[in-house]
Amino acid sequence: MNHLKQIADKLPEYGLDAMLITSESGERYALGFHGEGLLLVTRSGAHYTTDGRYIEAAREQITGAQVSLVSAGSGHLAQARAFLEAEGLHNVGFESGAMTVDAHRRYDQELPCILTPAQQLLDELRSAKDEEELAIMRRAQEITDEAFKAILNFIRPGMTEREIAARLVYEMMSRGGEKVSFDPIVAAGPNGSRPHAVPGDLMVDTGMFITMDFGCKVEGYCSDMTRTVALGQPTQEMEEVYAAVLSAQKAGINAARAGVPGSEVDEAGRRVLREAGYGEYFTHSFGHSLGLDIHETPNASPGENRILPAGAVISAEPGVYLPGRFGVRIEDVLILKEGGCEDMTRSPKDLIVL
Repeated sequence: MNHLKQIADKLPEYGLDAMLITSESGERYALGFHGEGLLLVTRSGAHYTTDGRYIEAAREQITGAQVSLVSAGSGHLAQARAFLEAEGLHNVGFESGAMTVDAHRRYDQELPCILTPAQQLLDELRSAKDEEELAIMRRAQEITDEAFKAILNFIRPGMTEREIAARLVYEMMSRGGEKVSFDPIVAAGPNGSRPHAVPGDLMVDTGMFITMDFGCKVEGYCSDMTRTVALGQPTQEMEEVYAAVLSAQKAGINAARAGVPGSEVDEAGRRVLREAGYGEYFTHSFGHSLGLDIHETPNASPGENRILPAGAVISAEPGVYLPGRFGVRIEDVLILKEGGCEDMTRSPKDLIVL
């Protein structure tokens, strides 16, 4: 699977002769391969350079691009320069959202072309996943669901957040995950009021909520989910907060569809929490796009006026965070379609009491 043709077809729209791709996710999207190389996509072809660590795999796996080996006397930039000169390419887009200032300075000095910021070209293409991408993401999400089911049989009072996080990684990797989408979040009791808490040595105990946010990668594509479970019987307030968050999530999911701005989906969920009296404790966006990166665009956020396209994959993750006391977040991943969405996440959402 690669997307070289889609990128090439977009170049005239942006007035570009070629697109320079150097990021891991950009390379993976374009080629279906990552080898820490340099890719130039033109209107009629593509040229990719990598080193001896990846050259054999690159030649086996990459189609639609000329693949060349770099050496001490013929590095990435030297080969890119020769290619640009031979093809007469002048206006070259680059991943302005991923390239460092130092890297840009080096490319600008070494390459005989005008470098034009063109992050939007890739972002627009990557915002709508095709069926091959969606099939991979469904598999990644399936692994994540299986890991959640397994962790419910593992958690016991006296375990630390760190132990639970480590077990989640094991469960995902043992089921086919390549690596984690991000460092897992496990936040128990009062730590649950911190949306991005780092798992530590706090021991889980009866009467606590435990929030677990985790995901894995399959063929470079991310999964993502969050569940909050109770260890022992929760208080009435805890149950009320959980019910409010679940209602907010369902409202946002009901509003999620292609053709609407992300702010509309966010507001559908946010309104529920505001009316329940928890509006000030919902401190982040309803959701974000994901794919090769765990955070992509567009988002389901208050200020997102861009239209969500068909094929976009977004999270649905409202939360309530009561400082120093506890927090609740419930997250699914949705595929947006005309008139609605598909929820890829299969794990139960009603409150689980361990």
